[in-house]
Amino acid sequence: QVQLMESGGGLVQPGGSLTLSCAASGFTFSNYWMYWVRQTPGKGLEWVSTINSRGNSTLYADSVKGRFTISRDNAKNTLYLQMNSLKHEDTAKYYCAKDFYNAMDIWGQGSLVSVSS
Repeated sequence: QVQLMESGGGLVQPGGSLTLSCAASGFTFSNYWMYWVRQTPGKGLEWVSTINSRGNSTLYADSVKGRFTISRDNAKNTLYLQMNSLKHEDTAKYYCAKDFYNAMDIWGQGSLVSVSS
């Protein structure tokens, strides 16, 4: 069964840091590009970041560039999102997703990040 499971969300103060993890199972994780996407009630779905299968190429939305870092450990079948200098507007439910021909075919259940003082 193909599955993605996020963890690591929570409440953090503005300026703080948090790391999300996404555990993959049921497929050959190292073969696929992966994404982080977030959803807020006001802005809907927003692409956050992409990483290639080997982990040596990354892309970021302008809104998080310089503050977030996507990475992966193919030996552990795990995707990460290190989030620094968090802002109120980063509050969202964060999803990891698997690539399939430039589309996101498998999604996790999401992990809620709340940035508040």
